[in-house]
Amino acid sequence: MYVAFGILTTVINVASYTVMISINWNVQVAVVISWITAVAVAYITNCKWVFNSQVITAFEILREIFSFFMARLATLILEMVIIWFGVQLLKQNAIVWKVVDNFVVIIVNYAISKMIIFKATR
Repeated sequence: MYVAFGILTTVINVASYTVMISINWNVQVAVVISWITAVAVAYITNCKWVFNSQVITAFEILREIFSFFMARLATLILEMVIIWFGVQLLKQNAIVWKVVDNFVVIIVNYAISKMIIFKATR
């Protein structure tokens, strides 16, 4: 399930990023906005269908959301470094590097989600 929803999240991430850079938005701004969109989708799908979160109290839900977004914030920084390296430093294709960064980020996000965020709910 994680792979299927990871693909969906990646498609949303890359598509929104592509639209923004095609209308000449700053590449880093495009990364952040596409990240926010993808993380919202990822939380919902991970919570409900991938890790079957069982949290019920408002505090538990807020803690889970906060943990999820903070972990994703860490991988956003990783994503921004990868994009900076490939697009701005090496001057290579922005879409190719976006796909590369998504593969790396998906692996890191899965590990964090499985071992830390949703661990308590299994």
